[in-house]
Amino acid sequence: MKIAVIGAGAIGSLVAGYLTKAGEDVTLIGRKDQVDAVNKNGLRIVKHDGQETIAVKAKTKLDQEYTLVIFATKTQDIEEAYQDNKEFLTNPYQIVLTTQNGVQADNMISCHFEPMAVISSIVMFGSTYVKPGEVTFNFPGDWIIGKPFSTNDTKVTDVERVLSKAFPVIVTQEIVGMKWLKLFVNFNNCIPAMVGKSMQETFSDMDFCRLSILLLKEGLEIVSRAGIEIVCLPKLPSDRIKSLAAMPLNQAAGIINKTLTGLSKEPLYGSILQSIMRKKLSEIDFINGEVVMLAKGIGREAPLNTRVIELVHQVENEGKFLDPEFVKREFNLSEAQSYGTM
Repeated sequence: MKIAVIGAGAIGSLVAGYLTKAGEDVTLIGRKDQVDAVNKNGLRIVKHDGQETIAVKAKTKLDQEYTLVIFATKTQDIEEAYQDNKEFLTNPYQIVLTTQNGVQADNMISCHFEPMAVISSIVMFGSTYVKPGEVTFNFPGDWIIGKPFSTNDTKVTDVERVLSKAFPVIVTQEIVGMKWLKLFVNFNNCIPAMVGKSMQETFSDMDFCRLSILLLKEGLEIVSRAGIEIVCLPKLPSDRIKSLAAMPLNQAAGIINKTLTGLSKEPLYGSILQSIMRKKLSEIDFINGEVVMLAKGIGREAPLNTRVIELVHQVENEGKFLDPEFVKREFNLSEAQSYGTM
């Protein structure tokens, strides 16, 4: 199977590196500075127990048809990535795999491919983009795959066989419902993006842990009112997220503090902050924005998540992170603390 990975960021680079190491024929598609760095020095992957450099083929555009095309860009970059490479994305027998956060990527991809050709996925491992040709592998996890528009078939089996050479793979027929649960896992990414700090540093502050829970509560209420079913991830029952939102605020914030400060020994920067640090637009509109859009569709409001989106866009536009105390005042977190034991 000839594999192309479009997107040489955190996840795309890691996937291309480890599939190449596993013996697969992989080409990584990225920007010129990324491609030049990988072709000259190899792809450097830093882990908690050391580092390694893998010789990965890299190009700025597809140069031929590939059996499996993995889109590893951010959701907001899918259309541009397709247009840049569409000359070799016309084969109806090609398999297309999405990896994006949120729930819109599959719909966007299916505008250009037969829905039967699309396989969706949820990436549960963590990686941070350091610079062109270098990523940090923060923590391991499963790669969950399944067809969003049809029943799983032999193509899914073929992709599972290949990906499992480098990552633990789980196949599901409920990928859509699982992606909604994963969306709430990514809900926290907006907070480090506002203040420009790592996940560990951000959530060592209990006020920001409380904000995390308040955003989650609002999001879950909107999704529930919209009648959307959230499906358990293999190692994360949906009831765990729902129970977290139902706990007294300070108790739930304590769990967020313990969980997110212990994710990785290396500084971990959420996907939204990583985009901002690279001076690119983030995926905020496809994470917290998904709940805001859903709320409008059912005649409701999501004021906390709406304000988060506004502030993240402010950071994107001005290139300046917000003072943590300003953010706390914007969300009345001092008041939240006072009723946090209710």
